[in-house]
Amino acid sequence: MKINEIFLSIQGEGLNMGLPTIFVRTTGCNLRCLYCDTKYAYDNGKNLDINDIADRVAKFHIKRVCLTGGEPLLQKDILKLISKLKGYSISIETNGSLDISLLPRGVMVSLDIKCPSSGEADKMRFQNLKSLTKKDQIKFIIGTSKDYGFAKNIVKEYRLIEKTNVIFTPVGGIKAKPLIKNVLHDVIDVRIGIQAHKVIWGVKRRGV
Repeated sequence: MKINEIFLSIQGEGLNMGLPTIFVRTTGCNLRCLYCDTKYAYDNGKNLDINDIADRVAKFHIKRVCLTGGEPLLQKDILKLISKLKGYSISIETNGSLDISLLPRGVMVSLDIKCPSSGEADKMRFQNLKSLTKKDQIKFIIGTSKDYGFAKNIVKEYRLIEKTNVIFTPVGGIKAKPLIKNVLHDVIDVRIGIQAHKVIWGVKRRGV
């Protein structure tokens, strides 16, 4: 597998925000979102076998792992890695364009649905929404009023609040006040998410 970085930090977003987590960031992504904050993972990385990855993860002595990217589902051995990490609490962050149905039930899925300002909204695989459960989460990254309307309509059309945990996050991960105002005005029962790692360490620092 081609791996960009492996590091220990706190989870900066979503339901597990604040929890110590080992991040395994894979190399490569099939999307090119206009606001992407991990462009360095498009190409840069080292080829590591699954045993080497597992050994590096074990050195941190934490039993919580987040598989992220890039896009981890592009890695042909991702299911083998998940199996190798048996005994860990595993989450996977995926961009919404690839099939999640083969992921083991015990894995927490953090699924994006790309809104129009990403430039990749037409690549979404909406069949994935059928696979989400209450242990999972779905994230909408919102930068414009068009994005907000798009996300609001998807949540309603697919009845997502009944099925899973829904998170609206502002593009950039920090400036959430306008988004909060809209959600409260429209009385949408979703979670407003920020990216705590950017608040703590700044928007450019890697490995946090």
